[in-house]
Amino acid sequence: MRSKRTTSLDGKSRDARFAEVTGAISVRPGKEGRLRDRNILLIDDVMTSGATLAACAVVCHSAQCREIFVTVLARVAKEA
Repeated sequence: MRSKRTTSLDGKSRDARFAEVTGAISVRPGKEGRLRDRNILLIDDVMTSGATLAACAVVCHSAQCREIFVTVLARVAKEA
């Protein structure tokens, strides 16, 4: 869950995106046990920098998930 409000990541640099979501994702209080020793699949519609997925993965790792898998439906292409 989002534990703090974040501004839109649109137009932000990679570093700004990571800074914006750091500490913004958490497990609902009292629900940590539901993640422990479980495999988790994170799904994102569009991955730009990976900041949101990274923040979610950190939280899952802290909750002692067994394995964390990621899938995305689309990836933003970098300009050539």
